[in-house]
Amino acid sequence: MRRATICPVGGERGPAGTLFLVGTPIGNLGDMTDRARETLAAVDVVAAEDTRRTGTLLKRFGIRARMVSLHDANERERTGDLLEALRSGRDVAVVSDAGMPGVSDPGFRLVRAAVEEGVEVRVVPGPSAAVAALVSSGLPTDRFVFEGFLPRRAADRRRRLEELGPEPRTIVLFESPRRVAATLAEALEALGDRRVAVARELTKLHEEILRGTISEVLPLAAELKGEVVVVLEGRTTEPKPDLAALVAEAGELVANGYRKRDAAARVARRRGGSANEIYRALVGGGDEPRPTP
Repeated sequence: MRRATICPVGGERGPAGTLFLVGTPIGNLGDMTDRARETLAAVDVVAAEDTRRTGTLLKRFGIRARMVSLHDANERERTGDLLEALRSGRDVAVVSDAGMPGVSDPGFRLVRAAVEEGVEVRVVPGPSAAVAALVSSGLPTDRFVFEGFLPRRAADRRRRLEELGPEPRTIVLFESPRRVAATLAEALEALGDRRVAVARELTKLHEEILRGTISEVLPLAAELKGEVVVVLEGRTTEPKPDLAALVAEAGELVANGYRKRDAAARVARRRGGSANEIYRALVGGGDEPRPTP
């Protein structure tokens, strides 16, 4: 049985260097922390997913550092080199293109190797697109599961979504803007018309969060650009709201002066269900009725 190792987080440093996992902004440079700047300026080597992108970030904050690349294609090979640097007493910082390294980004293999060697690993926390999207989604945050990127092949993606069907926790995943519409369409088929929030360009100038049921958000998904996080409602054991009751409630609002589409949306937000289904039932498949003379 492998013995557990305890690495100190303070006090006198041993002969080996320290591996720092440094969170960087996901869009807004104002989210760069003082500790992140100080760490990147002090280490001997910065291992970056994209040295050009990280170079621009470091230049913005007046940081000069020796950089090497650490990405999906070379992580296995580069881990040995960085581990040797750590053994020799040099400090290494790992950064991804944005957010926390190791979360659907390079870094895991190096961290595992460092832990197995007894090298000290420290975290310099920073922004996380997954957490930012989750807390702003309007969906339950007390229990959630992070799925990262779904498979690229449609058949594999559908299989993964079907596996997530019984999952009661809120589901957070990353997706390419080119595939988000296809993913939502497959989620609608595999999971049913659950609530969803699709967040794009978080913390940036054009930040946008689309909220509603999957069927309501789906028509807008094809136009999305930029970095995308999808937050899906988990499977609920609560009975599905009775459509007839929802339509009756919306009808009362219409009788009090609401437009039918507004009434449907208000009831859907308050009671659950699909605003589109309520609206279609209200108008009987037609448009808003014309006033009688």
